[in-house]
Amino acid sequence: METLAQVASKATLDRLLCHPRLPLIAGWDADRPAIRIWEYAVGQLREVGGFGADSAGYDAVGHDRFERTPSAAWHPGEPRLVVVDGASTVCWTPSGTTAIDGVAPTAHQRDVAFSPDGQTLWLSPGGGEDGWGSSIVLDIASGATTVGPQWDTGVAAHPGGGLVATLQSDQGATLVLFCRDTEAVLRPMRRALILDCDGYETPIFSPDGRHFAVRGNAYDNSLELFEFPSLRRVLGLVLGEPSPGYPYPQEWLDGMHAWSRQNVAFGPGVLWIGTPEGAVVEFEIDGQQVTEHEVLPGSRVTALAAFATGELIVAGGGTLLVLSGRRTSPAGASAAAVTEFLAGTVEAPVIEVDQLDLTDGIRTWQSDDLEMVTDASDSDPSWLRIRAAMNGRT
Repeated sequence: METLAQVASKATLDRLLCHPRLPLIAGWDADRPAIRIWEYAVGQLREVGGFGADSAGYDAVGHDRFERTPSAAWHPGEPRLVVVDGASTVCWTPSGTTAIDGVAPTAHQRDVAFSPDGQTLWLSPGGGEDGWGSSIVLDIASGATTVGPQWDTGVAAHPGGGLVATLQSDQGATLVLFCRDTEAVLRPMRRALILDCDGYETPIFSPDGRHFAVRGNAYDNSLELFEFPSLRRVLGLVLGEPSPGYPYPQEWLDGMHAWSRQNVAFGPGVLWIGTPEGAVVEFEIDGQQVTEHEVLPGSRVTALAAFATGELIVAGGGTLLVLSGRRTSPAGASAAAVTEFLAGTVEAPVIEVDQLDLTDGIRTWQSDDLEMVTDASDSDPSWLRIRAAMNGRT
């Protein structure tokens, strides 16, 4: 892989977010609640702005740090980055940073996403009496807000248009919900994917829309790859050593934390995976072939992302790299997969496990099927074992 551009980031970056159409990169500072922004042009990386550069360093770990980490989302077509923390909602553009009014502060960390048409902001949780059970829908032009459904972590747009995916996380299980992108308010469909436990990252679609990956969870460095629209699981990995169970040995914890939570990205036909040893693994999806590229010798890959045109962005060791990848056209994704998915489902009147048509990528459950489950083995996911135990008591 050829290095196309390199720059000292002046900070360790533990998350990268590429603009869906423009050569802009947002990077999260691992040491403080700050975001830096670079532009990639003519083979050069140039820092063009940021947020929170004067903020105090993190003085907490775990959940407390999570609550202080800002969320951000790129506008789908313009050089605009909205950044949200517990106290404010602001918008960065090349001309400066301005506050966005109409969103009350919250004691909790908020997630933010643009609607695919760029006219609406989705923010979660909603706060107020509903707490985590709702979200905020902000019309950017008017400043008007309405109440939306519960979602968390992030929203991923299908590259062919017409559909987005988000999460509804719970300690026992996480739902991957799919919604049409033609309405201002997210309206989940009845067909959904169910994952064991919680703690997942936002789903990532491949450039052609034929696959999506989910990185997580709270207990393992899991990586799962699914076909779309079938939702069939084609790959399930644990990066590093699987969880030995509680109490966790310190050696295992150190190994688990060595893996970045933001270490996967798609290229045309491939899934890229960054490693603690400074390598990037190229997994060819159709051929199931694996190639390892030494990218950051002696430094761990702390974050990975990709431009729509195929260049791979790698952070690690205080360095930000742009690497050559398999180039593609941003318009290459077909809408046929979205049409097929939506033709096989309907809008869900209620987002409850018993009211959805679920799959884990291997098995399927129609609505009400789970009410009949009374037997489960040790190899079944924990959410299914819990459901079987509860059903057996009634």
